[in-house]
Amino acid sequence: MNSHTVTALLAVSALLVFFAAGCTAATDESKAPAASPADEAYALGVAGYADASYRTAEERFAEAYALYADAGDTEKARTARDAMFRANRTYMEFPFDAAAAEAALRERVPGITDEDIADWLENRAQTIVSENETLYFYDVAGNYLYAHTDEMQKQNVRNLDFDYVARYAWSENRAGAAGPYVNPVHYTGVERLEIPHEALPSSGVIKIWFPLPVETDSQRNVTVTNLSCPDFIVAGPFTTGAIGYVYYEIPAGAVNGDLVLSAEIDFVSYEQIFDDIDPVLVGEYNTTDPEYLLYTKSERNIELTDAVREKAKEIVGNETNPHLQAQMIYRYIIETYPYSHVPHISLDAREPKVAESTHMFETGHGDCGTQSMLFAAFCRSLGIPARATGGYQMLLAETPGAHFWAEYYLPGYGWVPNDVTVAEAADWVVISDEKRSAFKDYYAANLDPARLVIQKNVDAPMDPALLEDAVIFRLVRQYPAIVPDTADYDLDLFWQEGFSISLAVVE
Repeated sequence: MNSHTVTALLAVSALLVFFAAGCTAATDESKAPAASPADEAYALGVAGYADASYRTAEERFAEAYALYADAGDTEKARTARDAMFRANRTYMEFPFDAAAAEAALRERVPGITDEDIADWLENRAQTIVSENETLYFYDVAGNYLYAHTDEMQKQNVRNLDFDYVARYAWSENRAGAAGPYVNPVHYTGVERLEIPHEALPSSGVIKIWFPLPVETDSQRNVTVTNLSCPDFIVAGPFTTGAIGYVYYEIPAGAVNGDLVLSAEIDFVSYEQIFDDIDPVLVGEYNTTDPEYLLYTKSERNIELTDAVREKAKEIVGNETNPHLQAQMIYRYIIETYPYSHVPHISLDAREPKVAESTHMFETGHGDCGTQSMLFAAFCRSLGIPARATGGYQMLLAETPGAHFWAEYYLPGYGWVPNDVTVAEAADWVVISDEKRSAFKDYYAANLDPARLVIQKNVDAPMDPALLEDAVIFRLVRQYPAIVPDTADYDLDLFWQEGFSISLAVVE
């Protein structure tokens, strides 16, 4: 069966699904109802997406959306709109053709050779194919620098005050402290989402999942007060369980002026010190425990494939102790997978779905979330419960920055943290080998208290569930998810910038 036959069948299948979902049956049941122009446009969008013609698919879905909206079919209009969003999200992070990608490399990396450019673009750069054209990821040049730390150090790209960054890793304050949770830091602050009135739809309901801190072993005494718009809270606030959030449904007609949501938050974050673990004292796993089963299974973005299992076995060799295995995996990721930016929005939107851990395993590219998910996938494949924990860090600067790190569970010790991304930051700057080694050793089984935890694991379930095709970045809820019923533009994508967190330390 050739690709054109598959595309044609997909188009027909899309029409049949639409008719089965809600169209009135024809009087003569032996005949299928005639397809409307809107149905035809939608089917062409489905076929275009399946044929990796994402820009064309977006245009056809947009056409279908307009036709359904004009006909007053709100349900199908919303389906077509969400498909239009998905098609756009699939390719939007890949703005460069080959010539533009080469130009970006030459501008960002002075003196780069033709051979280095060719090797990077042909063998290492992140790409997507749309309409049979290879498109390159927007940070194709920045990722080259992350992969070539000598060049990065020379350019002082990150310009980090590393004495500040390493203030916990190089500190003597934890000597003799009764761990694993020490040196508490009390934070207070405000989370705020502001969407200008002109960006809001004029009708329908605006659904918003608003992130909040969650109680963990290392983040305690969480309080949330003065939540905005209490009359429109449908669920929450939740500050216990797998993820912290409050869910709103706000009628557009109830908003006068800009939409502003805010919450006052307060919590205590503890430094975590696990660097004195005795492998001999690690207990046996209860392999029937629900939490063990949860954190050792394959998930949407922590995927256990045969290839991942084989690589994990190769990494650990004959070692059988789970703590020592996890430490070997930590070192392997630091040495093998340099930090880089990745197309999260595309990976979340793309069909068929590509798990973040698999993307990094296969391409070598990953940021803090992707690195943590691959760490968890390797651990889980060996029967070690592991997860990727998300929220914010105040380590690189006082302003909270979205971040992910990893944890693995050891009976008798609990959830042991590590942060492969922060550890790799030591390679971005010029410091002594001794300090670099000490920094990486610290983040192998310890964690600073400059953290705000939102979710204990990626893909943490929420109630009500996130709308599958309407939100971006389903795996991460560090930012609000914003889903309007009626807007014909991707509000969830464009108003992430309206969210901020301000924190202060309570002395």
